[in-house]
Amino acid sequence: MSYTALYRKFRPDTFGDVKGQDHIVTTLRNQLKAGRIGHAYLFTGTRGTGKTTVAKIFARTVNCENPSEDGPCGECRSCRAIAAGASMNVIEIDAASNNGVDNIREIVEEVSYSPAEGKYKVYIIDEVHMLSIGAFNALLKTLEEPPSYVIFILATTEVHKLPVTILSRCQRYDFRRISIDIIADRLKELTEAEDVQVEEKALRYIAKTADGSMRDALSLLDQCIAFHLGAELTYDRVLDVLGAVDTEVFSRLLRSVLDRDALGCIRLLEEIVMQGRELTQFVTDFTWYLRNLMLVKSSDNLEDVIDMSTDNLRRLKEESQLAQLDQIVRYIRIFSELSGQIRYAAQKRILVEIALIKLCRPQMEVDQEAVLDRIRQVEEKVENGVVVSASSSAVRETERAGAAAEKPQLPKAIPDDVKQIVASWPAIVGGAGNPMRVYLKSARLSLGGDNRLMVVLEDGVGSDYFLQHPENREQLEKLLSEFSGKQIQVNVQTVSGQQEFEAAYVDLSQVIRMEIEEED
Repeated sequence: MSYTALYRKFRPDTFGDVKGQDHIVTTLRNQLKAGRIGHAYLFTGTRGTGKTTVAKIFARTVNCENPSEDGPCGECRSCRAIAAGASMNVIEIDAASNNGVDNIREIVEEVSYSPAEGKYKVYIIDEVHMLSIGAFNALLKTLEEPPSYVIFILATTEVHKLPVTILSRCQRYDFRRISIDIIADRLKELTEAEDVQVEEKALRYIAKTADGSMRDALSLLDQCIAFHLGAELTYDRVLDVLGAVDTEVFSRLLRSVLDRDALGCIRLLEEIVMQGRELTQFVTDFTWYLRNLMLVKSSDNLEDVIDMSTDNLRRLKEESQLAQLDQIVRYIRIFSELSGQIRYAAQKRILVEIALIKLCRPQMEVDQEAVLDRIRQVEEKVENGVVVSASSSAVRETERAGAAAEKPQLPKAIPDDVKQIVASWPAIVGGAGNPMRVYLKSARLSLGGDNRLMVVLEDGVGSDYFLQHPENREQLEKLLSEFSGKQIQVNVQTVSGQQEFEAAYVDLSQVIRMEIEEED
C-alpha cells in the first residue's frame, strides 16, 4: 500500500479532533444540537488552519444517521460513502480551476434536485475568492434563497476579495492561527502514534516554523522524519533539514554588528552559506530574533509572548543589554526591508551582505536611527581615548568660521574719488547699459591695493562677465572716469556668498554711511 502523508493520515474526523478552533467548533455543535443549521457559511483564515476539514466534518454530521455531539458516527452508510468520496450529497468544488459562469450555472441547476438519500446536499467551494465577477453574480440568488435541503460552505484565505453581496448572505467564521503550544502538543501525539523518537525542542521549532498552520507543521515533520528515517529527530537535525540557523549563530552575528566588524559578519555569512542554509529563512529568523531582543529590551515578564526555553531567554536578556533600543529598531527595519526584496532576488547573498554592512556602517544612512547610532559610535571612541578626526568638510567649515572671526581691518583713509563713486553708486549703475547694469546691481564695493576701487561679485555669470572679458572691465572704468572726471582703476574679485564677503572685505558703503552719520 502506498504511503499516506501525515497531514492526510491524521486529518480530524470529528469535532473533538479539531485543534485550536474551539470558538468555531462550539458554535457549530450548538447549531447542530438545536437544529439551527444555516444555509450558507463562510470559512476564512490562513492556510492549514482547518477550514476544509471542519467543512467536511459538518457535511458528514448533517447527513449522519446517528450523529453525536462530537460529530458524525463514521459507521453508518452515509458516513462511509462521504468518507470514500462516493456520496452525491457532498460536492467539493475547487474555485481556482472552476471559476467561470458556466461552472456556477451547473451548480444552480443541480440545486433544484433534492438528495436521493440523506437530508442535505452540501456544496463546499474552496478558494471561493477565485470566482469571476460573473460567477459571483450567477451564485447570488441561489446563495440567498437556496432550497431547504441545500447548504453552501465557502472557504477562502483572502476574504477581502469577496464582494459585499456574498459576505452579507453568509455566516462568517474566522479561523485563527494555531498557537505553537497546540501545534507542538499535536505533533507529540502523532510522533508517539508513529513510534518516532523526537526531541521536544525540535517539535517546538517545527511548530514555530509552521507559522500557525497545522498542515504545514505536519508536512515539515513528515519531511524531517523521512530525511532521518529510523534515527532520533533532534533539534540540530531539524535545522539541517529545514535549512535554518541556530540562535547561537544569531548571537555571534549580533556581537559582530555591535563591534562594527563588517568582515566578521561577512565571514559568518560565508559559514551559513557553506552549510547550505536557506538565506530567505535566515533573514526571517534573524528578524524574529531581533524582534525578541526588542521586546525583552522594552519590558520584563515576557515569557508568554516570547516562545523559547528558559536558558535561551536568559541569554537573550543578557544580549539585550549590549544594544540600545533605537539600534535594534534600526536593525529590524533594515532586515524587514530585506525580507521583502530577497524573495524574488537573483543574487540573494549580495543583498544580505549589503544589509549586514549597513548594520555595521550607520554613516551609509541618514535617517534618525542611523544618526543616533553614529553619534553613539563617536561617543564610544571618545570614551575609549580614540582621537576622532573631523571630516574634510568639517575642517573647511571650521576654517571658514575662523576666517569670519578675523574681520578685515578698516582702511586708515579712503580716497575722495572712491568715496564719491561709492556714495553715487546707484546713479552710476543706472547709467550703465545691459547686461552690465544687472550685474553691477548685486556688486559690493571695497578698497583694493594702491587704494583702487574693488568691485566684488558672487561667483557666476556676473563675475565671468568682467574677469573673462577684459574689455567689459575697461568699459566700467571708462564709465567711472566719466562720472568722476578722473582716471579710476578697478579690481574685480569673486566670493561665494555674503558670509565670505564679510569675512574677507570691508564694505565701503557701510563705512561711508557711518562717516556721514557721524558728521551729521
